[in-house]
Amino acid sequence: MQVSQADSPCRLLLRASADCRLLSISGFLFSLLLAPLSVIPAHAQDTGTAATEFYGKGTAVRITIRDPSGQPISSSAIVKLFRGTIPAGQGETNNGRAELVVFDLGEFTVVVNAAGYASAQQDFYINAAGETAVDVSLHALSGNASNVAGRPVLAPKAKKAVSEAFEALGADNLAQAQKHASEAVRLAPGHPDVLYLQGIIFLKQRDWSKAQDVFEKATQEDPSHAGAFSALGMTLCDEGKYEAAVEPLEKALQFNPAATSWDTRWALAKAYYHLARYDQALQMSEAALASSNGKAPEIQLLVAQSLTAVGRYDDAARQLREFLRNHSDRHEAATARRWLEGLAANGKIHRN
Repeated sequence: MQVSQADSPCRLLLRASADCRLLSISGFLFSLLLAPLSVIPAHAQDTGTAATEFYGKGTAVRITIRDPSGQPISSSAIVKLFRGTIPAGQGETNNGRAELVVFDLGEFTVVVNAAGYASAQQDFYINAAGETAVDVSLHALSGNASNVAGRPVLAPKAKKAVSEAFEALGADNLAQAQKHASEAVRLAPGHPDVLYLQGIIFLKQRDWSKAQDVFEKATQEDPSHAGAFSALGMTLCDEGKYEAAVEPLEKALQFNPAATSWDTRWALAKAYYHLARYDQALQMSEAALASSNGKAPEIQLLVAQSLTAVGRYDDAARQLREFLRNHSDRHEAATARRWLEGLAANGKIHRN
C-alpha cells in the first residue's frame, strides 16, 4: 500500500473538511485553511472582571491561574487557548484571571506561561455555549525567574492585529486576514507569533516555500514554539521532505504534547512510514487515531498500512474491515476495499 501524494499535511490542514482524504494528513494542524476554521480565535479579554456581554452561540472561557498556595497569581501570565493545534485565542491575565471567547464545542487546551513558574496546561471540554470556568495551578521554579525560558510578548496593538487576523481566517476571509497580518508585521515584524500567522496565510495561498521559510524563522525566534514546529513539519511533509519533517514534528510533541495532539502525530506517523520506520509509524498512527476521538477516522488506513509493513496482516485486515463497517459512506472506503482484496489476493489473509 502506498501513501497518496494528492493530499498532504498542509492541504488537509488547509481543507478542514470532514471529507478529508485518508492519507492527506494536511487536514490536521491547520484544519484552518481551505474551509472556515472550526474554532474562531477569540479576542482576549484582558480583564478578570465578571463579563456582562451576551456571547450568542459562543462560550466565554473564564480562566483562573493559581500560585502554589492556591491563590490567583499577582504577576502577569500569558494564556493561550488551543483546539488541537489550532490557536483559539490568547490573552494576558489581570489579577490571575483572563477571559477568552470561542465559538465551537469540543476539546480544548489552555497553556499558561508566567515568569518564575513552570509552563502549565489544562485540558477541558466545552459541550454547550455559555460559560466555562477553568483553573490552572502553577508550580514555582527553583532559582531566579530569569531561569524561565521566557517568550517575547506582543504589544497590545500587535496582539490585537494577530487575533483579528486569526479571526478573519476563521471566517474564511483571506483578504481581511492579510490586512490584519500586514499590520501585525508592521508593528512586530520578527515576533514568532506574527511569523507563525504569516506562515498560515502562506499555506492558505498554497505557497509552501514561503510558509516553510517563516515557520523556520519562528522556531529560531522562539525555540519552544510548538505550533511553529508542528506547522513546519507538516509543510515539509507536504513537500515530500519526510526526513527533514521528523525533527520539527518530534520537537512539537516534546514541547507541548497536549497542544500538538493527534494532527501532529498523524503527520509524524506519515513521515516515519515514508522513511520505512514502520514500527514507529505504527506506534504514532495508533496514538494519532486514539487521540483524534473520531475526528479523522481515515487515520485508521495509515494504521493498516503500518501493520501490513510490519507483517501483521490479520491485524491490518481487521482495521480495514472495521473502517468499512463504520465508514462505508466515505470515499476512502474504496481504498480500504482495494487494500483488503489485495491482502487476500496475495495470500496474506483468508477471504471471508
